[in-house]
Amino acid sequence: MQFLDFEKPLEDLHLQIVKLQDMSAKNKVDVTGTISELQVAIEKTRAQIYSQLTPWQRVQLSRHPERPYTLHYVDKIFSNFTELFGDRQVKDDKAMVGGMAELDGMPVMVLGQQKGVNTKMRQLRNFGMANPEGYRKALRLMKMAEKFNRPIITFIDTPGAFPGLEAEERGQAEAIARNLFEMVNMKVPVICVIIGEGASGGALGIGIGDKVAMLENTWYSVISPESCSSILWRSWNFKERAAEQLKLTSEDMSRFGLVDDVIPEPVGGAQIDPDKMAEILKEYLLKSLKELNSISPDDRITQRIDKIAKMGFYDEVAI
Repeated sequence: MQFLDFEKPLEDLHLQIVKLQDMSAKNKVDVTGTISELQVAIEKTRAQIYSQLTPWQRVQLSRHPERPYTLHYVDKIFSNFTELFGDRQVKDDKAMVGGMAELDGMPVMVLGQQKGVNTKMRQLRNFGMANPEGYRKALRLMKMAEKFNRPIITFIDTPGAFPGLEAEERGQAEAIARNLFEMVNMKVPVICVIIGEGASGGALGIGIGDKVAMLENTWYSVISPESCSSILWRSWNFKERAAEQLKLTSEDMSRFGLVDDVIPEPVGGAQIDPDKMAEILKEYLLKSLKELNSISPDDRITQRIDKIAKMGFYDEVAI
């Protein structure tokens, strides 16, 4: 179990339990009562800590190394998943995964960014940063879903689209822009869920839908707090202040009307109980699809466009 810096009180209590368990094993002493008291203290402390998280702490949570990624939700929520590969132009991008599946017997197309569960897999998945071929693969799968009348479900978790020179040479901006245009006009229901980091165009490239939701401890912004800090203050030391000013939490996004729903996580974050998080997310997807399937394709597209057109704040000044 890994603890973040603001979870130090929880780590201390956990270490006390480990020491008591070791002592019990060595000396044959019954410490069940004491351990139970410590476990109660852990739950109370966790509830207190997580009731007052700062924006930066939520950013840290979204990056927790034990947090469930796209393929975990695919495995726990869907059945008969068949992964599809390649963009039919360059290669298969391992940072973007997707394929056909069933959600309680309903055929769907599911796709999302995958970061990798260990160092080797993170390198293979390019830390969830997709190249142009990743977004073109996503579009190919979405077009296939539209052809066969399958709802589309996307899971967003990326620090951004890959910024390398080779990605720009192969048309990174065009690939993302094409996805934005095509997703607005998809005839099938589209549900997008931010399950971790939602950074910049990398998130938007699979983030236009009838329903856009965020898990409770995720963030969604045009730039990461570290990058914002380095631009404004020439240093990463102001990342906490940048996170506060960017208004990037799920609560902020919901208040601004930029996302439709915020999905609650188990106390302590999705990594505390990944299976429970998958159950909560599945309930949300089923409810949302039932609602969207009752709307005609033309009406869904119109509502999608209207929703996007109303985003943001502006004033008109008479000249």
